[in-house]
Amino acid sequence: MFQSSDSNLLKNTSHKVVIPFYAYAALSLLVATILLLFTTNSFTQHSFHPHTLAITHTMALGWGTMMILGASHQLVPVLIEGKLYSEVLACLSFVFAGAGIPLLVYSFFTFNLGWPAWIGGVLVNVAILLYMINLAFSILKSKQENVHAIFIFTAAAWLFITTMVGLFLLFNFTQLILPKDSIHYLSLHAHLGIVGWFLLMVIGVGSRLIPMFLISKYSHPQKLWLIYFFINAGLIVFIIQFIFFPNTFNYLLPVASIVFSLILFTQYCFRAYQQRIRRQVDEQMKISLVAVLMLALPIIFLLIILFVLFTSAQNDALVLSYGFSIFFGWITAIILGMTFKTLPFIVWNKIYHKKAGLGKTPNPKDLFNNTVFKNMGVFYLVGFFLFAAGILWPEDLLKKVSAFLLIIMAILYNWNVFKILLHKPVSYERDH
Repeated sequence: MFQSSDSNLLKNTSHKVVIPFYAYAALSLLVATILLLFTTNSFTQHSFHPHTLAITHTMALGWGTMMILGASHQLVPVLIEGKLYSEVLACLSFVFAGAGIPLLVYSFFTFNLGWPAWIGGVLVNVAILLYMINLAFSILKSKQENVHAIFIFTAAAWLFITTMVGLFLLFNFTQLILPKDSIHYLSLHAHLGIVGWFLLMVIGVGSRLIPMFLISKYSHPQKLWLIYFFINAGLIVFIIQFIFFPNTFNYLLPVASIVFSLILFTQYCFRAYQQRIRRQVDEQMKISLVAVLMLALPIIFLLIILFVLFTSAQNDALVLSYGFSIFFGWITAIILGMTFKTLPFIVWNKIYHKKAGLGKTPNPKDLFNNTVFKNMGVFYLVGFFLFAAGILWPEDLLKKVSAFLLIIMAILYNWNVFKILLHKPVSYERDH
């Protein structure tokens, strides 16, 4: 049997709502790595290259966002100790996002930013709006409001702002509805999503799941509220500077605010690790903890970029490395680990929940192949660092080889995910 802290994830939301998000995200990761292999030359050009935009949005929306939407539909009821307000809204958010994302990716890849892109953008915005409404009513109906739930809802609000800004940028390509061209606002759009959506969500969820899976007694809500304040304050200051002081690149104050919050979060995770009851840390948690450390990479690239801007023009290789280290780096790393800490329990509950007291059942961790998981981790880390090196020191063969390694990683990831999803009940004997 598994620990009660893990079984908390099995409450409330139907597997029929959650599983499609996991499957969609897994396939999106594979698509992104394949696109990466066939478009490596785009990573020697401007960061606004159509192929780079297509890959970025496949990773940001199809991979990261769809995975987080699915997982949060399962996790939020646990955090608020109540039910998800509407499983119908959750399903509709999947349908709208699932239809809109391919339209957006295709439009970016072909750089045909007409009606397919507009429809895709509208569908994604509708999906996020439904998700945010669902979260809001779920939290309002619950008697338990905690810092983790506030993190998640605030992240959802920033995501909706991000996708709305993105929709305006799409229209602005042909309608000129904004004071400047869309490229000018790209940094604003990107950091609304990176900091407001991904960072807030990862910290809000990670600060709950990491102690839970380590079976750690560590808890420090005040520190989490401090992190929450510094992230949002830094993002708001960045927006004010971007809009009202567009000719200055002095973003050191918002960067410092966010870096301070990341130091606090790293310290939070370290304390949880120190005070863990389960002394042995499994491979999934190791990758998730490595992901916390990988937060340092985009920060280092960002600080270098800011320094370079003071001395010379923008360096596209640094900007591309910064984006790559975010979407293929810490976001991907933490999802790779957390997938196999959450999905096995969801599927186990679907198949064995009613049989658990009648006899032997497999352990949730037996639903996937741990050897395949370990190999996936090796291919991921080698492929990621080699591709990042290939961006900084332009060598197409190096990028091709590393992209191929990332494809193998994605295939192994999908193999394990669909092994879990297609798991059939094994026979068991009734205890006498």
